Amino acid sequence: FRPKLRYAHQGGMNPPLIVIHGNSLDHISETYKRFLEGRFREHFKLTGTPMRIEMRSSKNPFDTKE
Repeated sequence: FRPKLRYAHQGGMNPPLIVIHGNSLDHISETYKRFLEGRFREHFKLTGTPMRIEMRSSKNPFDTKE
């Protein structure tokens, strides 16, 4: 199943936390997470600062497995 990244926002400070929302985020590899972290560091100029990335998956409200 293909993961879909919906949106990301700042979740906290010290160290900066970026929360990414989407579906099936448990299937994202560690290499892709490092790639995203590098892109966020480059865009927000956060070199040398520790950063946390949190993935939050949402459930489909129309998925009824009865």
